Amino acid sequence: MGARIDLDADVGEGFGAWSMGADQALLEHVTSVNVACGFHAGDPSVIDRTVARAVRAGVAVGAHPGYFDVRGFGRREMRLPAAEVEADVVYQVGALLAFARAHGAPLRHVKPHGALYNQAADDRELAQAIARGVARVDPGLVLVGLAGSPAMREAAAAAGLRFAAEAFVDRAYDARGRLAPRSQPGAVIADPAAAATAALRLARDRAVVALDGRELAVEADTLCLHGDNPRALDVARAVREALAGAGVSVLALAR
Repeated sequence: MGARIDLDADVGEGFGAWSMGADQALLEHVTSVNVACGFHAGDPSVIDRTVARAVRAGVAVGAHPGYFDVRGFGRREMRLPAAEVEADVVYQVGALLAFARAHGAPLRHVKPHGALYNQAADDRELAQAIARGVARVDPGLVLVGLAGSPAMREAAAAAGLRFAAEAFVDRAYDARGRLAPRSQPGAVIADPAAAATAALRLARDRAVVALDGRELAVEADTLCLHGDNPRALDVARAVREALAGAGVSVLALAR
């Protein structure tokens, strides 16, 4: 069997009259979406509209819970009690589950957002709190986390969840295999050709080139692109075309 990969995007990250990203156009190129749950972005109307569009496009729907930090877009680190994180995850995932059911579709997966995601990659207690929250809503959900993160993988297993390892085509990596801080030059990849090259390397060679030039092994089940990237649509189109041209099957994560 040839290489296969899921292609996911973070969507629904507008709020009220403010919109972000070309969500509708992105749906033509991805197989899964991670819908903001209202804590870092999104609101009931945005969630409802985003889920409806994804269902019509035949794209798998996932929840994208984050810290309760709209002002910081969920990208500022926080230190919260594990029980609070767990309850916040239950609240957000439960909301997305309700909207998915209302549109006659299953909720497939959960992917933490921003600082919550990055901190959980190395913080076992935080990862376990997230996994427990997801399992309380539906133990059949897939937990998505950073490829190469033992903390997230082990937390998923302890909670009885399937884990899907994620890599990024529009973000650069440091020497540890973690995402380079957005403040660092070159951390965000906006060039579609560069993103497509990274996607092919990840899908076929199971590797990524870090900012310092070293090649790192990465076993990924899904590749992410960010909807707030200024060239997100061009990146998505280039990545999908490159994968298809190389014979890589692009399929949504299965529950």
